[in-house]
Amino acid sequence: MISFEAVLALAVFAFVSSITPGPNNLMLMASGTNFGFARSLPHMLGVALGFVLMLIVVGSGLGASLQAFPPAMLAIKYLSIAYLLYLAWRTATTAPTIVVQDTADGEGNARRPLTFVQAAAFQWVNPKAWTMALTAMAVYLPAGDRVLGIALVALVFGVINLPSVAIWTAGGVQLRRLLHRPKALRAFNVAAALLLVASLYPMVTAR
Repeated sequence: MISFEAVLALAVFAFVSSITPGPNNLMLMASGTNFGFARSLPHMLGVALGFVLMLIVVGSGLGASLQAFPPAMLAIKYLSIAYLLYLAWRTATTAPTIVVQDTADGEGNARRPLTFVQAAAFQWVNPKAWTMALTAMAVYLPAGDRVLGIALVALVFGVINLPSVAIWTAGGVQLRRLLHRPKALRAFNVAAALLLVASLYPMVTAR
């Protein structure tokens, strides 16, 4: 029997780790600012559902296997750094556009928001997602039926993660109202890109 206290502790960890700044949230804030909430929905769903899938796979044994084989974790580390630098460049070079009624037919976009598949796949090279998944399964996986425990962890994160990332996207939409001039929006994109690069610091310095 899984105790209420165990579920509550898991929920608190899921909320704190989901709502705090990280590559996903910074990218969604930038997406909300540049493309609006509706056009960022596939990105949000890709983050939430992609991470749920990651939890299930990690909990099923992949996490333990990778931790037992350091070269694999090192390869993931370098791949994550390279891809996050690419995403930072993409964010910094997003052309300022006008979001009209938050619809999917904005004009003149030189860049497009991440698709569902791209956002889901990004979880596998997202250092914060790896930390969250490994910690959740190592610390908060309930004892007893492992399949039921993995399902519970994935469910709690699925319920909490989507509203959390939606808050960051909505915050980006609100920022757009202040950044109505192309130069201001371009400066925001560069700042968001720099923050994305800064989020690499814990991983680069980790040994």
